[in-house]
Amino acid sequence: MVSEKVGGAEGTKLDDDFRDLERKVDVTSKAVAEVISKTSEYLQPNPASRAKLSMLNTMSKIRGQVKNPGYPQAEGLLGECMAKYGRELGEDTNFGAALVDVGEAMKRLAEVKDSLDIDVKQNFIDPLQSLCDKDLREIQHHLKKLEGRRLDYDYKKKRQGKIPDEEVRQSLEKFHESKEVAETSMYNLLETDIEQVSQLSSLVESQLQYHKQAGQVLEELSDKLRDRMAEAQSRPRREYTPKPKPIFDFGENNHSNGGYSSSMAPPPSRNSAEKSFLFATLSFWKLGLCFNILVTKL
Repeated sequence: MVSEKVGGAEGTKLDDDFRDLERKVDVTSKAVAEVISKTSEYLQPNPASRAKLSMLNTMSKIRGQVKNPGYPQAEGLLGECMAKYGRELGEDTNFGAALVDVGEAMKRLAEVKDSLDIDVKQNFIDPLQSLCDKDLREIQHHLKKLEGRRLDYDYKKKRQGKIPDEEVRQSLEKFHESKEVAETSMYNLLETDIEQVSQLSSLVESQLQYHKQAGQVLEELSDKLRDRMAEAQSRPRREYTPKPKPIFDFGENNHSNGGYSSSMAPPPSRNSAEKSFLFATLSFWKLGLCFNILVTKL
């Protein structure tokens, strides 16, 4: 790059108004690029989903033609999970039915989020991206061309007398021509910034519609869960009745499986009790007879 100073003299200065326009355009360019990036992060914090968001084709995403942007929303994934396990648990249970209710509501929220993503992409991100790709890029081209012609004019001006005056004059005319083109393009951009205000309004409107619809879904869900809780609390509580416990039979039993029996222990029969009583009585009688014989011998 040619030095700002040629032959020890300072180069041609651009006026303050031009520099002010240049500064504002530079800030606009940085703001638009950063806002596009942060808006994509706001819509999709997940980097993989954010990459898919950036690939959406605006022309093929006209309202009514597409139901979703082509990638899963976090709300939808959560809703699928809840609905799945709610049905497995059973909708005849309080928890299972509530899981299904919340899961279906979360899937509706995912659809609302799809609409937000598409609306913001079409009405906010795409117009700003077009501003970057066309108007701001064109201005940068004009400024770069102006800088080259300014340095060329400064170089030839310092060599005045060694090169034809006509060549110096033509260099100056080209410099002024480029300055006017760059200045006009910057001025037009800044004077039509109402378009960017309109795009910001579209962003806010899309968010407003999203929150209204999401709020309606959540209010309906809240009412449904409140009714479900009231209904469950009004029903009488069912008492748990335990079943008879099985016993272990350690006696000999040809039909036993390791000594375990699922039947209850039978009560002692009357005949068995009588036999025990007779056996005890007979034992005491024998003991008494032996005692009498011993005394007689003595």
